[in-house]
Formats: sequence, C-alpha cells, structure tokens
Amino acid sequence: MTCIIIDDEAAARAVVSQLCEQVPDLDVIEEFDNAIDALKFLNQQNIDVVFLDIHMPGFTGVDFVQTLKNPPKIVLTTSDTNFAIAAYEYEAIVDYLVKPITLERFEKSIQKIKNTAVRPVSKAENVASDTEKDLYINIDRRLIKLKIDDILLIEAKGDYIEVKTDTEDYRVHNTLKSIKEKLPEKTFLQIHRSYIINFTKIIDIEDNSVLIAKNVVPISRSNRPELMRRLNLL
Repeated sequence: MTCIIIDDEAAARAVVSQLCEQVPDLDVIEEFDNAIDALKFLNQQNIDVVFLDIHMPGFTGVDFVQTLKNPPKIVLTTSDTNFAIAAYEYEAIVDYLVKPITLERFEKSIQKIKNTAVRPVSKAENVASDTEKDLYINIDRRLIKLKIDDILLIEAKGDYIEVKTDTEDYRVHNTLKSIKEKLPEKTFLQIHRSYIINFTKIIDIEDNSVLIAKNVVPISRSNRPELMRRLNLL
C-alpha cells in the first residue's frame, strides 16, 4: 500500500513515518506540512492511505476531507480525543489514532485498512450535487470557496486567470483551459480565446461584444454561432 502523511509538525510526521517503516507492505510516498499541497499532489497521484492531522492552521484536516471528491482511505492522527465520534460521519475515515501513537495501535489500524475491502465513499461524494456547485481556487496557499453561480466571467491574463464575481476579482495562477474543464457547460461558454462567460449573467449583446455587469467582453467570430444557439431568442 502507498501512503502520504499530512501534519504541520515535523516531529509528528517523523513519528508516523517511523511507524510506517515497521509495516513491510506500506510505502510512504510523500510528506506534507499543509493540506493544500497534499491536495495538489492527490490531483496527480493515486494513493491508498492518507495519515492526516486534524488541527492544522489555515486549512484543517476536516476541510481536507470535505474537499476530496474521491478520497483514499484516511486515518486521522490527532491529540484531540473530542473529535472521534464526529470523525466517523465521513465514510472515507477508517480509523482515528490519538497521539502519542503506539506501534501496537498503529498495526491494528493497518489491519483495519486492509479489512476495508470496498473503497469508502466520502461524505462529500454523498452530496455531490451540492459540492459541484462550488469551486475552490488557490490564492496564496489558501483555498477559497466560490459559488459557481456567482462567477460572472473568467479572463486569461498571461500565466494567470482572473475570476470575476459581483463582489470581488480573484487572480489565480492557472489556465483558461484548466478552469473550463471544471465549469458546467450548460451555463459557461468560451466566447473568445481569452474569455469564458457565465451566459446567464448577460445583460446585453451588441455587435461583437456582450455586457456582463460592468464588463464588456468581446465575442470572437468563431464562437458567436454557439453563443447565439444557446440564447433563448424570441
């Protein structure tokens, strides 16, 4: 089995890593001192187990569990005994280890993981229809949740994109192509090589541009037919 360790304390990561070394078929692939970097890693790698601290600054272990759509098995590692019952509301969590962790207790946890034949489904997956209405963007190592319906448009600006809402603009190091894949096609449309719009927010269309809030957005000739096809014209 492969695993990663997430804990903001280096000493705590070292303890879990040493315990993992005592299990012959358990390989530690990576360690992280914050949940956001771990999320990025899991977007690119498949892992069997995550050893996860609950209390971390900025983005907690609970935030991490709720964000994952298709999580691996998760074992919580914490000094907080008060969270044990609440933890099992999330089906992805298979065990709860209280620090300091003994080898005997750790081995029981590994056996519990092995006995879990069917990959668990997270609480987030059980309410997929709700979570898919949200989009998390990475700003200075913080994950900010946006309601997808609140997005007016996205503009490409070099190596960045600017996500605009009624109340605020967010500058994100990402590509237009990447965010397009995460947006529902029924409400979002790329109308220019540099713009994706929420076409339910269109106020006016004139010549080769659309007005969304106070933003005038150009329409490319090649994208105009698809925009017109989607509009409910009288």
